[in-house]
Amino acid sequence: MFWKFDLHTTSHIDQLLDREDVTLRELMEEDDVLQECKAQNRRLLLFLSQDHCMTELVNLITTEPPADLEEKSRFKFPNIACELLTSDVSLINDKLGGDESLLETLYHFLEQDPPLNPLLASFFSKTIGNLIARKTEQVISFLRKKDGFISLVLKHIDASAMMDLLLRLISCVEPAPLRQEVLIWLSEEKLIQRLTELIHTGKDEERQSNASQTLCDIIRLSRDQANQMQENVETDPLLAVLESQESVAGLLKTMFEGERSEASIVNGTQVLLTLLETRRLEGLMDLYSQGYERSYTVNSSILHAIEPHLKDFQQLLLNPPKKSAILTTVGLLEEPLGNARLHVARLVAALLQTSAPSVCQELCKLTTMDQLLDLFFKYSWNNFLHFQVELCVASILNHSVPEERPIPGLQNHEEEKPPAGPENQGEAGGEAGEPAKASDSEETTLHNTLVAHLFQKCRLVQRILDAWEENDQIQAEGGARRGNMGHLTRMANMVVQNLEKGPVQFQISDLIKELPEDCRGRWESFVDETLRETNRRNTVELAFSDYQIQQMTANFVDQFGFNDEEFSEHDENINATFDRIAEINFNLDADDNIKCLHAFPSPCACCKERIRQFDDAEEEEDIWEEKEINYATQVKSRTRFGVSHTSESSSRSSLENGGRERDRGSGSDEDDDSRQSASDTGSLEESMDNTPSTPGNQSATCKLCLLPIFTQSIRQS
Repeated sequence: MFWKFDLHTTSHIDQLLDREDVTLRELMEEDDVLQECKAQNRRLLLFLSQDHCMTELVNLITTEPPADLEEKSRFKFPNIACELLTSDVSLINDKLGGDESLLETLYHFLEQDPPLNPLLASFFSKTIGNLIARKTEQVISFLRKKDGFISLVLKHIDASAMMDLLLRLISCVEPAPLRQEVLIWLSEEKLIQRLTELIHTGKDEERQSNASQTLCDIIRLSRDQANQMQENVETDPLLAVLESQESVAGLLKTMFEGERSEASIVNGTQVLLTLLETRRLEGLMDLYSQGYERSYTVNSSILHAIEPHLKDFQQLLLNPPKKSAILTTVGLLEEPLGNARLHVARLVAALLQTSAPSVCQELCKLTTMDQLLDLFFKYSWNNFLHFQVELCVASILNHSVPEERPIPGLQNHEEEKPPAGPENQGEAGGEAGEPAKASDSEETTLHNTLVAHLFQKCRLVQRILDAWEENDQIQAEGGARRGNMGHLTRMANMVVQNLEKGPVQFQISDLIKELPEDCRGRWESFVDETLRETNRRNTVELAFSDYQIQQMTANFVDQFGFNDEEFSEHDENINATFDRIAEINFNLDADDNIKCLHAFPSPCACCKERIRQFDDAEEEEDIWEEKEINYATQVKSRTRFGVSHTSESSSRSSLENGGRERDRGSGSDEDDDSRQSASDTGSLEESMDNTPSTPGNQSATCKLCLLPIFTQSIRQS
């Protein structure tokens, strides 16, 4: 019996706590100390919440361990101490958040000279972040009293843990009024301006990257939280500063002031892209068919600040920061594209998707699309660039003008159509927060200008044809297919689709007609033959790829593959095989029936005996009825297929003899109407004569008797 044995395991921690001289280190040596803490072990929690224990735990996560310790155990106790302090136990949270001396010890960690130990910085950030979420008022009140808190955090921004700490201050403070107070405090501390200054060219690249990432996360967090609020909330002061024209202009100044470095350009452009809020696309087909959708309307002040610097971005496409040659899988690349030019392409794609008249007009004036297409064909193996150029072309060809669409305005929520009225008819250059409208005719004219620019100045059709012919020539000479041919195919399909149906259908048709006669003929031949064949081939080859990337739904597993019964053992489902046989349809006409009657005449007595065994109309025999058992030398056995054998030797003899004769007379079971040769007839008669005798029939000469023999011979052959 189980109760005879004492299977209850007492934790060793309880035994240690029985000692009066037990130390914190001894308890932390136990493997289950964290488990016992989260399980609310009362004796353990009372011990840990003592002043000297709490002080020691805080010191462990803020003090560098001795360097002479073994590396694998050097941060063992600091890690356990952090886990205990952040175990979300109310007794520990109350002690840590309510004791100002412990908070001072934590705060002194920020006063160290950089760089901070990254592991200890993560312990510190996790502990403070937990207190911000659990003891919000006490911790926020303590931090606001520290004048240099923001400065110290930004001094150590090269540690990603400090970036996490700032984001916790923005996203983890509840309730909403207290959160608004924190945001106002951070705005008064010039947090956004200070982070923007860190993207300056002369700063450390790690600090630039973390500052840029922090700004991007603040934008996303602020917008997401504004969307989640059901009731009207106050304007987010940090987001308002970020979207202001002054702030964006200051960011662009830090990017292009002095020597232009790739790091500052890339990090600054990432912030601009987040402000423009380009949504990640799961597939380009949605873009082609429905147009590009944005999560937020774009603030006009952002576009007004970017517009004067478009020439600087254009210059980056022509003269990027110098990069040394790199060796790739397709050979030596003397002048790499670089991350700076790639981000410029991303920015241009995002700007085209806004359809802001002044910005798009400036892009046409600078021939930016022409430069991007040059890079598209020059760097034929850079698919990151190809995708962005394809987005640019798609934005121009698939743009549709709605009846009433706000052009840039300060919106921290998804795009909504405001009610018509004089108060909503502001100008594009209105104040932030006042959505401005552009007339449909103005935007349509601009769109037509973009389309004409793409076909005339950028020579899109001619470039597609020339690139395709060059690729065919390279492949004919044994070379590899160019890496941009897939995107080129999709761009060609975009032109064809919008030529057949689209917002600029008639304009594209007119532009195609304006092409030189030879070019127009090449295009028509290309569309009717080459492109059609390419699409057909891609459809076949990519069918399984489309199947692989289909969305996983709740009933996907139930619909995938075959039924379980098709793979189950026959012992488990004996009817599985016969169910399949029952589904087989035999279509026989009258002539076939007559031929079958000639081929298989009436069965002999032996066959009738066999058939009788499976007669369903016959009364079933009671298997429990007592019967007299007669033992005879001849025993009948019933095989799985219903063939009875007189004996093992007789059966084997029939198969062997029948098999040998089958090789000589394989054609004997054809229609009697088609006459066979004399040799075949003789073989059949010989096969019949060699058939052994069976009970009830002296000579089994019917073809039904021979059928199992012929079947076995066919299987053996």
